[in-house]
Amino acid sequence: MRRLLLLGIAAGLALAVASPSGAATITVKITKSGFSPRTVNIDFGDKITWQNDDSTNHQVVADNGSFASPIMKPKATYTFTFKTAGRYPYHDAIRPSLRGTITVKGPPPSMTLGASTPIVVFGDQATLSGAVSNQKPGESVTLYSQSYGQPSLVQLAVVLTGSAGGFSYTTAPSILTTYEARWKTATSAQVSIQVKPKLSFMPQAGRFYAKVMAGSSFAGRYIYLQRRSSFGQWVTVRKLVLGPLSGRIFAISRRRGTGYDVYRVYITVNQAGAGYLDGNSGTQRIRKRR
Repeated sequence: MRRLLLLGIAAGLALAVASPSGAATITVKITKSGFSPRTVNIDFGDKITWQNDDSTNHQVVADNGSFASPIMKPKATYTFTFKTAGRYPYHDAIRPSLRGTITVKGPPPSMTLGASTPIVVFGDQATLSGAVSNQKPGESVTLYSQSYGQPSLVQLAVVLTGSAGGFSYTTAPSILTTYEARWKTATSAQVSIQVKPKLSFMPQAGRFYAKVMAGSSFAGRYIYLQRRSSFGQWVTVRKLVLGPLSGRIFAISRRRGTGYDVYRVYITVNQAGAGYLDGNSGTQRIRKRR
């Protein structure tokens, strides 16, 4: 099976992370003895407001330079919004012995999942692709599938993310199948791929042979021989019962006239059965007889 690495699509699906709408603001007081509280745990997108409750000036500066207040006079405040998860040790630039730490929890993991096509013909492939929210390569993503009639999802494959946290996997469903991806605590939305039976229609020793292929036998079911009218519509001209190998050999009488008639074979949704769509074969041209 040939794998299609749709990293461009996966990168396009990469998740943009925004600050939560219900962000909180926590106040840290600056006193003669230091920051109160000295250690604060907040969520991604929350704000810290430092309030100078001392009688002298102070200046709040992150050890890694990610934020820095102006010199704060008594009663002054400084607010900073934390938009990146991580640990932020900081100090007072005027009195370096005064130290504090802000720990920012990141947003919950999330991910996307999509399919390259919603419908395939039996035997054809489709590509599942998506991206994880941290946009990192080397992340392990588990794919699950549930074929029509299965009671629950089962593990399909484990793939690693590539550039921008994108991943892809090529599959060939044999019947209507639902897919889901899981990464850390995140679960994607489900996507489904529907399946059409594959119909072949070809000449054989002066006659024609039609066969239906899918994940089950079609013996005893019907297909329909159809002719394209002069208006481009498909007109059913004959009902054909399939044999034990889901095929049928039959003759087509040539009509009088000039030029060619165009035929195909077709199976309805009802004859295809649960879990399948209707389907049709390619065409055959038959010269009319004069």
